[in-house]
Amino acid sequence: MTIDVVVFPVAGLGSRFLPVTKAVPKEMLPIVDIPLIQLAVEEAHRAGIRDVVLVTSASKRAIEDHFDHSWELEHMLESRGKTELLQHVRTVFPPGMRFSVVRQPQALGLGHAVLCAQPVVGNRPFAVMLPDDLIDAPGAGCLADMVALHRETGAYSLAVEEVPREQTGRYGVVSLRGERITGMVEKPKPEVAPSTLAVVGRYVLPAEVFTALQEVKPGAGGEIQLTDGIAALLGRCEFRPHRFAGVRYDCGSKLGHLMANFAWAMKDPALAAALRPWIQEQLR
Repeated sequence: MTIDVVVFPVAGLGSRFLPVTKAVPKEMLPIVDIPLIQLAVEEAHRAGIRDVVLVTSASKRAIEDHFDHSWELEHMLESRGKTELLQHVRTVFPPGMRFSVVRQPQALGLGHAVLCAQPVVGNRPFAVMLPDDLIDAPGAGCLADMVALHRETGAYSLAVEEVPREQTGRYGVVSLRGERITGMVEKPKPEVAPSTLAVVGRYVLPAEVFTALQEVKPGAGGEIQLTDGIAALLGRCEFRPHRFAGVRYDCGSKLGHLMANFAWAMKDPALAAALRPWIQEQLR
């Protein structure tokens, strides 16, 4: 089966960006002038996905509103002849994409957020994307490569990258036999981590993961970890690591968000021309 649906778990509080995230979802933080969630949706669209499931909370209405039409704004831009801005506003909603919204009533972990999407996803294989892991990859993008892998081989996959061993406690870490994932550990201490291959923000999963998540025993704080649900399937389903090309920016951190903004600004010739001498002056 093809991958035609993606789940965005976007119910988190974004506490590392307080106070701005008191009123603004972290997924709406801009990379220059495009919100993180829009960049992620565009990557999913390039991967051929047309069904989007937003797993939100009561404080995340801004995400839903962003992908809705704003007729008043569009009319104002059209009447004033601001055709370029009008085009930007109208293309926020990628052509052919369908959006569904489900609520995560309690913050009980990433696995629980994914499980909340089951009524919409059903029995389809699906993708999961974490918008604050911004991956600047060549071609159609990281998720497109993972969808192609599933189409060509039937294997499911997790995006991974090498991290310093002292940082393994921040990630889910995989162990391999050849090019097959044989084990996963959530946030292992460096001395017991099975490798330094960390899972980052992109997953292509079988529908069976929903059943596995229902059977996972909650950990600290009652949280259900997606890692545990996937680990339960490793003996039955083939999972491969996807070592993506390009650069990942951890936009859930202030430094990563600043770095991504700088990288995207340098892609714009006009911004780069003005920004480069200013940066050089600041460094002096």
